[in-house]
Parts: sequence; C-alpha cells; structure tokens
Amino acid sequence: MKRDTFSTYNPLINFIFFIGAVALGMFFLHPALLCCSLLLSSAYYLTIHRRRGLKFLAAMIPLFVVLAAVNPLFNPNGQTVLFVYLGGRPYTMEALIYGAAIAAMFISILIWFACYNAVMTSDKFLYIFGRTAPAISLVLSMILRLVPGFQRKAGQIAGARRCIGKAGEAGTRREKIENGITVLSTLTTWALEGGIVTADSMRSRGYGSGRRTSFAIYRFAGRDMALAAVMLLCVAAVLICAGAGGAEAAFIPTLSLAHLNEPATAAMSAAYFIFLAIPTVLNITEEIIWHILRSRI
Repeated sequence: MKRDTFSTYNPLINFIFFIGAVALGMFFLHPALLCCSLLLSSAYYLTIHRRRGLKFLAAMIPLFVVLAAVNPLFNPNGQTVLFVYLGGRPYTMEALIYGAAIAAMFISILIWFACYNAVMTSDKFLYIFGRTAPAISLVLSMILRLVPGFQRKAGQIAGARRCIGKAGEAGTRREKIENGITVLSTLTTWALEGGIVTADSMRSRGYGSGRRTSFAIYRFAGRDMALAAVMLLCVAAVLICAGAGGAEAAFIPTLSLAHLNEPATAAMSAAYFIFLAIPTVLNITEEIIWHILRSRI
C-alpha cells in the first residue's frame, strides 16, 4: 500500500473506530469473534506496514503459543484431561482452549494498538481533545512522543560514540555497562535541556497568557458522516445481538459456545466482521482504484 486511506478520514472517525475495536475485543471471547478481531487487525496492520509488518506479526505466533500453553499450568479446571504432571496435577483441554482464547484476545488488542500508533498522530489527538481539555491533551501528546523521541535520540548518541570508537560493544562487561550509563546520562541531559527550551519557546509565544485558540486542517466531510453511520450501525447491531446471547462462551469446566447457526450469533459475527474490516476494505479498494487508473494512462 502506498498510503493508509483510512487515516485520511477525520481523526474523530479514526478514534471512534479504535475505541470500538479495542473495547469490543476486550469483552468478547467467542471463537468466531476472536478470529474476526485477530484476522482483521493483522490484515490492517499489513496494509499499513506492508512487508515490514510480517516480522511483527510473526513475533506474535510464539507469544500466542506460550500464553495458550501456560494457562492450564495455573488453571487445572476442566473435564477432559490431556495428561497429568507433578504427581497428579491435570492438564486439561478446556483450560488450554480458554488460554488460546485469552491469547488471541491479548494479541489482537496489541495489534490494534500498533495500528492506533501508526494512525493517530499527536496533531489528530490535539484536534479531538484540544478544545475540551487543552492542557491535558497537550501533556498527553507530549508524553506519547517521548518514547519514540528517546529511542531515536539514543540511537543517534550510540551511533556517534560508535564512530569515535567508544561504543564498548567489543569490550568487557564493565566497559559495556559504562557505555550504557554514558548514553543514558547524555540522553537525560538532552531531555532536560529540551524541556527548558520548549518551556522558554512556549512562554515567548505567549502560551497561557490569554484565551487559547485552535486551528486544524481537518474537516468533517460527507464521507466521514457516511462512514460514521456505518460504524455506529455495526456497533449497535453487535451490542443488540450480544444482549440476545449471541456472544455466549464458557470454557470451564465444560465448553459451552453459542453456535454460528443461531440467528443472534450469526448476525453479531457479520456485523462485527464488517465493522473491523472497514479500514482494510478502504485501503484495498483505494489500491485497486489506483492500479486501474494507472493502467489507463
């Protein structure tokens, strides 16, 4: 993908989608819904990062296996015993399936947050909350950019020390520790100096001296209203079907799942799939249109 089409929509649309994807993903453990969340979060992540995203998604596989396999070690409940260890402690199939469900939920939430970090920039965050809570939104936006800023600066400092032969990579353990302490000390000094410069710059520009105004390049257009309507309809359908028992899932002591042939579960799965597929469908549709137009040139 050459660009993320979904991120070009109004930031409020992006924010509502991610809130819905994360909130709904945290409360539903039905396997069909978990598969939707895991599959579509991975698909959207790949449309954003393309081949670079494969490494991140591949790292989620061993994490999934470990989380699923560890759960029966702490939760021996279940009727189907797969084997016994430590002198009679059961390792049950129900606990294993429950661990797989928890692992799928956890990984899908991680991927959605990774997509959120790629889409929701600091200016979008300020656009959403800048008028209602200007001070809080400013502080949060500064905090969100600290980690990537520190990582980038730490890489620059380490690279500069490597160029003058003081990286300590091939030295003793003490030299490596001293190099790490030096990099950390330099990074801390840079952060403190940057904070003072930022404060002076904001004071010289009159920050806090009067009523705060805001400017944004984003506008709530017709396509945003249409997409918001589709998203709200899907979320409403998911919640109504969940209230009707479409997401019932019990794993311990026995498996008890709402079947997909039940109307509430089928409708809920379809609405949930449509809601989570919105960003990926927009990106793929834009890419197809781009290839068609380019082929006509």
